[in-house]
Amino acid sequence: MTLIYKIVPESLWREAQAAGVFAGAGVDIADGFIHFSTRAQVEETAARHFTGARDLLLVAVEAERLGAALRFEPSRGGDLFPHLYGALPLDAVARVDPLPLRADGRHDVDGLPA
Repeated sequence: MTLIYKIVPESLWREAQAAGVFAGAGVDIADGFIHFSTRAQVEETAARHFTGARDLLLVAVEAERLGAALRFEPSRGGDLFPHLYGALPLDAVARVDPLPLRADGRHDVDGLPA
């Protein structure tokens, strides 16, 4: 099983749970796909886009459950990032964990499953 990760404000995730599907955050909707990160990319994603943000969750998703709607495409520095073209079915979610904020304003992603 390959896990990919989505950083989501807790309030937005609660809305997705109520709706039964995650359609994406504002940036995802604007770009036409849901942005994810691999385990190797998630720390930089958190630092680049979420430094200092509180009440975040880290959603781990089983990549294989997303089928052809998931594509790995070049982004930062040519690195391949997972992009989901469509809504995220909640049954593909393996786990949801708080994303703790350290004193330096960065998030603690140590100990994540690969």
